[in-house]
Amino acid sequence: MKLCGCRLSDYHFEYTECDVLGSRWRVAVPNKADTCTGLPDPVKGTQCTFSCNEGEYLDMQSQQCQKCAAGTYSLGTSVAFDEWDSLPSGFVTHGVITNEGYDQTDCSNSTWTPKGDYIASNTDECTATLSYAVNLKQPGTLSFEYFYPDNSIYFEFFVQNDQCQSTDSNSRWMRISENSWSKYTVELNKGNNVLYWRTIAYSLQSSAVKPVLLRNIQISGVAYTSECFHCKPGTHSANPGSARCTPCPADTYSNKGATTCRECEEDKYAASCKPRPACTSSDYFYTHTPCDSEGKTQLMYKWIEPKICTETVEGALKLPASGERQTCPPCNPGFFVSNSSSCEPCPSGSFSNGTVCTECPAGTEPVVGFEYKWWNTMPANMKSSVFSQVFSDSDRRTAWEVAGEYIYTTPGDQDTDYLMLTLSVPGYRLPQSMVKDAERSELSRITFVFETICTADCELYFLAVRMWNNDVVERWNGRNHKQSYSYLIQSNSTVSFTWTFKRTEEYGMERNYSADVAKIYSIVITNAIGGVATKCRRCALTSVKAGSACVLCPPGHYMVNGTGACQKCPPNTFIRTDQPVGEAACIRCGPNTKTNKAYTACLSDCMLDVRTSKGGRLHYDFSPLANVTSVHSSPRFTNKGLRYFHRFNLGLCGTEVRRNRARPSTCLESASDSFVEKQQPSFCTNRCHIQSCRQSDSREIVFKPSDRLSYFLFLHSNCSEGTCDGCTFHFLWQSQHACPLCTKNHYREIVSACIQGIQVITTYVWQHPVQCYGGQPLPAQKVSACVTLDFWLKFGVSTGAVAAVLLISLICYFWKKTRKLQYKYSRLMMTSGGRECELPTADSCAIMEGEDAEDDLMDLTKKSFFTKIKSFSRETTVMLYLLDCPNYQ
Repeated sequence: MKLCGCRLSDYHFEYTECDVLGSRWRVAVPNKADTCTGLPDPVKGTQCTFSCNEGEYLDMQSQQCQKCAAGTYSLGTSVAFDEWDSLPSGFVTHGVITNEGYDQTDCSNSTWTPKGDYIASNTDECTATLSYAVNLKQPGTLSFEYFYPDNSIYFEFFVQNDQCQSTDSNSRWMRISENSWSKYTVELNKGNNVLYWRTIAYSLQSSAVKPVLLRNIQISGVAYTSECFHCKPGTHSANPGSARCTPCPADTYSNKGATTCRECEEDKYAASCKPRPACTSSDYFYTHTPCDSEGKTQLMYKWIEPKICTETVEGALKLPASGERQTCPPCNPGFFVSNSSSCEPCPSGSFSNGTVCTECPAGTEPVVGFEYKWWNTMPANMKSSVFSQVFSDSDRRTAWEVAGEYIYTTPGDQDTDYLMLTLSVPGYRLPQSMVKDAERSELSRITFVFETICTADCELYFLAVRMWNNDVVERWNGRNHKQSYSYLIQSNSTVSFTWTFKRTEEYGMERNYSADVAKIYSIVITNAIGGVATKCRRCALTSVKAGSACVLCPPGHYMVNGTGACQKCPPNTFIRTDQPVGEAACIRCGPNTKTNKAYTACLSDCMLDVRTSKGGRLHYDFSPLANVTSVHSSPRFTNKGLRYFHRFNLGLCGTEVRRNRARPSTCLESASDSFVEKQQPSFCTNRCHIQSCRQSDSREIVFKPSDRLSYFLFLHSNCSEGTCDGCTFHFLWQSQHACPLCTKNHYREIVSACIQGIQVITTYVWQHPVQCYGGQPLPAQKVSACVTLDFWLKFGVSTGAVAAVLLISLICYFWKKTRKLQYKYSRLMMTSGGRECELPTADSCAIMEGEDAEDDLMDLTKKSFFTKIKSFSRETTVMLYLLDCPNYQ
């Protein structure tokens, strides 16, 4: 039979594989073999690196990039598959028997099925595989969205290259989707890549298995696309060269490949412009508003979004009016009412019954978990969502709504929708007091009270969501009276819980069972990390480990074993932070250290006082050596020839931030270090023994004075690795600061002679040998005025001369006075007539007129000095005699 010549519709063009130079040829390939003759000859093709931009495609006839027409789009070097009315070109799906022993099973129809916006897997026990082969001219990526809600199906994805080598098996199993679509992205290598999506169902009831759904598959890295894709219904592209299609606005519609969107008629809705039904009670739901600043809430009714009903036709219901404002219910236990009337969680270490937070007393721990029994607002760790096999925008619709005393399911778009409520929990942890009996204690437990009111075959699922799969813990069918259910949690792999309600299995576009509802009245979960406390209980601990919720005793107190009561520690002790339980938790501070205000450590300011054997005191200041100093041992070698050495970091002083330390870097850090000071005055050497928290480890530092400005740190000469027994470490520290601080007892004063009677100078010098450093410096020289010996001699002679003259003057004065009295006496004696003790009456005691006292003076002056003295003595005696006479007037 003679074949006709080939027409343009009988063949298509393809490129050959690229050669080593990056060149290729365009060849014509018939659509069917042996149908025509005279195919076009091969021509040189574009370079292998050639590609078109977004919104363009490669015209194989002209080998030029052309813009996509309006109503179509292209991704340039990417291809996308978002329409699943039929299986796109290049995709292959088939089903095989999972267990080869069961030959009677027919799996030919167990394939992936296109569903319009997505493609769905099988739900039987066959293995269904979906594959797609692509050749990338450069490294690219693959991304797709999937919904994998049921762990009754094994779902895996992997990639094989042209050598049939698969990706890592550890990452091929897909993770369970909690309640919405998940996105997965993987890198693809240059060259041939075969993509595989594979599912295996193993449930005995295939009708109860939820299929895996795929959509929006996009691959980048291809060199070109030879065609543009039509916009799917509900989208459009108005301009040529579009890279994507734009969704139509609300209440408008478009057909496949549309350039514009058309408005629906007034009584129609959605992208397909369906007639709007009359509004019924199934088109709205009720909820409670959050508490306002006055602590009031209100019952309100809302339309289910998106609203598809109309209120204008006959028989349609209007949205009911809102109810009266009511007092808000109390907060859930563990929460308190804030100033804005909202419920906030109590701080860590406190509890509440829903009103006011109270701190847990010392020696108790909060009972942490979640307890929800009032439903005024959706808790922060809970989320509701809708999964529908028809619509994909589930995040914009409400599945569960709060109603004060319970939370309930709202009417959905379809009776077959899955209404999901998810509670997320970061983890679980036993209280510290129960860790010792962890094997006999339950890790956590979730308990909830629920009710289902159904007229059809409704189902309520309770699922425990783990890291990689979902477990259907329990399922209830039909109507169920109010009851409680409890589930024991045994591991931290459970990350959330999901309640899923489905009204019926019967598929239909109408909402016939909107009144069917599921209600949850309370949810209680214990020992939840990040939870709140409803009460406190005694710790009853034997030790407190890191992360314990037990409220510690006040500073300076320890916890009594087994009771949780607090007892005060002895003075100058600190509390062990790793075990503040029992009297052994009080550690006494060493000499020259004091406990800090928090009673967490003993601190030293590096100022030491030492009493000498003679009763004196020496003061030491090691603060110049406060910085951490390192010293390492001499190199050592292992039996394999590897060299190693020990490094020691030593620090002496301590503050609130840094405690006293002297430890090798290879040992555990001390919890309490103390100073013990011993002096050897013969060569001014001090020994500091720093005892660590472990009784078997100690550090011994010998300080030796040095006249150098820098300091030197050495290991013990007999213990080259710092220790001879592995327990006691010896160090020698040479420094000027090893000697005590200088005081006034360490110097003496030298006073110079008074030179020329002007000044004197006092000089201070150290006692030799000098056995101190720093401290009190030598006082400055003192200069003061002074007086010489000649001055004092002259002063004494002058004073003596003046005193002698004064004495002579006084003698002369009294002598003259005595002479006058002598004269009067002589006159009286002459007139008395010699009678003893009788004197004549004196006519006058004064000198008579005409009598001249000078005669007597002249007469006296004529006598000799000794005669005058003798006369004076006699006259004095006579005067005394007269005074003794009784008749003397």
